Amino acid sequence: MVRQRSPQRDPAADAAALLRRLGFAILMIGLPVVALVTRRGVVVLAPIGVALLAIAAFIDGDHRGVSAGVASLFGRLAGIAGLVALGWAVLSLAWAPFSGPAGERLGNLAATLALGAAGYLALPTRMRSANLYPLAIGVGLAALAAIALLLVETRPAWDEETLTRDRGVVALALLVWPAAAWLHSRGRDLQSVAVVLAVAIATGLAPSALAFAGFATGAAVYLVAASQPRVAARLVGLGGGGLILAAPVLALALAPLEPGLAAWRGMILAEPIRLVTGYGFETALRGASVGLVPAGAPATFLFELWVDLGLVGAAALATAVAAAALGTTRIHAAVAPGALAALSAGLAMLVVGASYTQMWFVTSATVAALLFAAVERGQFRTQRPKAILGAILGRGKPGAE
Repeated sequence: MVRQRSPQRDPAADAAALLRRLGFAILMIGLPVVALVTRRGVVVLAPIGVALLAIAAFIDGDHRGVSAGVASLFGRLAGIAGLVALGWAVLSLAWAPFSGPAGERLGNLAATLALGAAGYLALPTRMRSANLYPLAIGVGLAALAAIALLLVETRPAWDEETLTRDRGVVALALLVWPAAAWLHSRGRDLQSVAVVLAVAIATGLAPSALAFAGFATGAAVYLVAASQPRVAARLVGLGGGGLILAAPVLALALAPLEPGLAAWRGMILAEPIRLVTGYGFETALRGASVGLVPAGAPATFLFELWVDLGLVGAAALATAVAAAALGTTRIHAAVAPGALAALSAGLAMLVVGASYTQMWFVTSATVAALLFAAVERGQFRTQRPKAILGAILGRGKPGAE
């Protein structure tokens, strides 16, 4: 009897597949868990995971090509507006009072965004399910670990370990939405709800209200987007962009009711031209030490953005937010609600108190966006799943596996 020879395996393809799976495991499992126990876990693991994805793409060539990827990222309005905002931030260093440290921070910020772009370019043209299921596993494990750690936490709110837990839960409030979107797209709605509920409990136990504010906003938007995606896209896009543009007007109108807004009003009236140009990147965070920012000024993204970059930067970022939200109507129907939820969660946390210059927050948001792109590339089957609530209530069969 003649024994059939098995097809010869390609060692390079096998190595690329292993590296790609390891890279995704780092981003999907390692990063959410390590972020809870290590202060710089997100910042350290994200480049490692992306580097492995890039090496895998270089070995087997399974990606859309640099030119096509760059056109997809920066050829749309959201990408162009983001580049304008970044360029204006670089230009503002010319009149920023802290140009040295501000330039260093801006360089780190640009490097993080470039890291996200590199990860996007390295994504395979079609994502295998085996590379995406670890996302839900990682977020679920991290949520359970966060609940256990926070239930026994006895340290004060200002302790370094407590702050680390809080940052880890903030990352979960962003990463839960690509995980939920992937499970929903595979018809695994009960598992999706379980992961979301675990993160909801974790954010409710978090030391600060930051993570819960983001999660609650994202959940509310998800429920609307699940049944009315276009309405939700307009709500997030026009509402978020409009809030960014209207922030100084609100500060002037509400100044008598809130001391922090009164401090901002004083800055606006003292130097109206700065409302257009801004004081320069990172002035809002460092300006109090030299008297540029009064004591008691708002500690929020809206204040920081307008003080740092003025109308030009604010208009560019508002355009990017609006375009990104409205652009979700063009992606797969199973993924769009989660994408809107993640975007609105990030905006809510920025408005509540996160800073757009904090590297851990920017890196967490960049990884979440990268994982959404991966989930979107996993949607190449023809049959679409039913709505999440309908599947749970038994109103239809879930989508095909």
